[in-house]
Amino acid sequence: MTMRGEKVYECDFDVTGVTDFGITLDAILSGKEKIPPQGARIDVAYAGTIKGRVSGSIRGVDYQVIRADGRLDLDTRATVETTDGRRIALSASGVGTPRTGEPMADLFENVRFVTAAVDYAWLHTRETWAVGQVNFATGKIHIEGYQQ
Repeated sequence: MTMRGEKVYECDFDVTGVTDFGITLDAILSGKEKIPPQGARIDVAYAGTIKGRVSGSIRGVDYQVIRADGRLDLDTRATVETTDGRRIALSASGVGTPRTGEPMADLFENVRFVTAAVDYAWLHTRETWAVGQVNFATGKIHIEGYQQ
């Protein structure tokens, strides 16, 4: 997918844990259970690497609500530990759109960073949009972030 702006990072995550609240993600994905009208909450923990102008490790949790129409409402909080020893807080909101007939969803996020590290003050100056995908079968997530 092509995105405008400067690409400032690329992340590859592994899902490290899933917490459900009354219905499991596996039951939804397998079709054993339908998403209830009020939706289903699933918390997905992840960890991985971030590369680019921001490089290091990243870990966090995505607090998802799977709506009855299948759309994923995303609310992510993460900590970036840069290769030069700085910490950056990341938060993102967005949507996930499941692909028909595949155990995948496309991800679209609005990302915000907070840090007092002077070397990363540039992160606060412009909006960052991210796109990517999650593969539910493998537990792999790929995201690319672009500063607008």
